Amino acid sequence: MNPAFIKNYSELIPPSLTESQLLLRTTILNALELAINSVMPKNLMAKALKIENGKLIIQNNQFSLKKFKDICIIGGGKAVAHMTAYLEKLLSNVSGIKYKGIINVPENLSIDDLELSESIQINFASHPLPNESGVIGVHKMMELINSSSKKSLILFLVSGGGSALLPLPRGEIQLKDLQAINELLLDSGASIHEINVIRKHLSDLKGGNLARKIFEANKGTLISLIISDVVGNNLDSIASGPSVADSSTFKDVFTILNKYTLFDKVPNSIHSLVEEGLNNKALETPKLGDKCFDNVHNYLIGSIETGVLAIKNLLKKEGYTVNYFSDTITGEAKVFGERLFNKSIAEFRNHHNWSKRYALIGTGELTVTIKGKGIGGRNQEMLLGFLNKAIDTKINNNFCIIAANLDGIEGNSNAMGALVDNEVCKKALELNLNITKYLNHNDSNSAFNLLGTEIITGPTGCNVNDIMIFLYGNYSKER
Repeated sequence: MNPAFIKNYSELIPPSLTESQLLLRTTILNALELAINSVMPKNLMAKALKIENGKLIIQNNQFSLKKFKDICIIGGGKAVAHMTAYLEKLLSNVSGIKYKGIINVPENLSIDDLELSESIQINFASHPLPNESGVIGVHKMMELINSSSKKSLILFLVSGGGSALLPLPRGEIQLKDLQAINELLLDSGASIHEINVIRKHLSDLKGGNLARKIFEANKGTLISLIISDVVGNNLDSIASGPSVADSSTFKDVFTILNKYTLFDKVPNSIHSLVEEGLNNKALETPKLGDKCFDNVHNYLIGSIETGVLAIKNLLKKEGYTVNYFSDTITGEAKVFGERLFNKSIAEFRNHHNWSKRYALIGTGELTVTIKGKGIGGRNQEMLLGFLNKAIDTKINNNFCIIAANLDGIEGNSNAMGALVDNEVCKKALELNLNITKYLNHNDSNSAFNLLGTEIITGPTGCNVNDIMIFLYGNYSKER
């Protein structure tokens, strides 16, 4: 296979590997390549929408473009540049359609291979912490909305990363205040759901506030095309749900901040807003049934399930019994890695026929409580926790596990994830690797860099949940 995404593919399959290890690694890396390709935004967009006979067809719904005077395209997220390029390709084939827009995308994203016209302004902003460029981009989106009319169609493209890439501080809150609380939350070990609850209430865009802004401006039609990166695919959590009714409250914000002992550490502007919001319902985010959602249409066009299906089909052709054991992986990364070892190696060594092939697939998003100053990410830390258990166990059968953030970058590292197998266990023992020390410093990437099994793709342009693939059992050409 000629890899399209994994840049260090050849380094991950060195000739020194045994036949079984080589075939295991090749299969698992090919499965990862297939998963990334299946969730690329252009492929998800192509499956979800088309234009025929002057109608925009999204899944099973149709919108006559003749009803609209013009189209405004706005959005933010790691996958939005690729989504926009596909949308422009569709619109360019239809005469008489005027459109313009602005989108916020990550600073490190290359768009050299995308065909984007001058009608779309690309604004680069930072992630995971918001910056001034992100704020400027959102203000330009608001200007576009305010200059539109009831006969304008507003297309909102959103994917994971949108929370940081679409900052619009509320009230007296300053950008530096948002940056401060984001940093506190990311270091606290709070789940992405908990972080998003707070983000919604500190923003004039998130938590349904985009729908409210459009309703107040001109009651225009809003269509959101959404790619999910959250566990459960809840639309109100993806990029903190700018176009979706919010079920959370200021009371939830207060509870979460206290849970992580952060309420007295947040900036004064945020502290004051939360206290005021607890007593003033007018400050709440729009809820289900609010009139601002009457002309809003939200479509989930992609998620990790698309990638899982592609992997399952490949592995079944290779003779694997496949168990998609969880689509809701959450919790502390290191702890999950230790538990995963017990579920995989320990359990299957005792209860399964190792002459056959078995596979586990899991998806979700783990968290890391930052205690050190190392380099790493949640999948790498999970795998290091797994390795810490594996090297102390005699494993006679072949296995291989990878875990990755499919957008290509995780944490403060340049890797999307890493790989662990029998050879990695052997090398860790030979190097006398002090895994506990690496874990205590949140330095998982340095460990896998030393072991030679970090997975490097660079930003892929897609963004869905993380994926874990585990292969084990007999693996030789003569099955």
